[in-house]
Amino acid sequence: MFDIIAVDISGRHKLHDQYLMVCAAVAASVTADHVDKVKQIAIRTFRSKEAPDVHNVVKMVENTVSELKFKGTIVTESGDMYNKPQWVIDSMFFQDFKYQESMGERRCMELAHHVSLGARKLLLKELGIR
Repeated sequence: MFDIIAVDISGRHKLHDQYLMVCAAVAASVTADHVDKVKQIAIRTFRSKEAPDVHNVVKMVENTVSELKFKGTIVTESGDMYNKPQWVIDSMFFQDFKYQESMGERRCMELAHHVSLGARKLLLKELGIR
């Protein structure tokens, strides 16, 4: 078993002349093939007039992960980091980083995706944006 923080960002496309993004970080203990235990979840919203680049995404992830009282390797899908090589992205983070590899990591990423998407839908509803 090992500790990871699966991170997903929803809303990286323009909507009404701005980007309304939600970043979700799911801290969990996983094995190679499943999520053993979810320990903590952090959710943050971000708004921008400009399209996010890889540096903005790293900052969003770091800000969201900093709210957790949990140490683990940050895990994302490579597409979330614009398919840059892992070593490039790893050098930008303050803690260990990697792209998802195992089924356990993938399942935890799916949880993070559902959290970020659900929270973004709620945000848009509360703002009256369709």
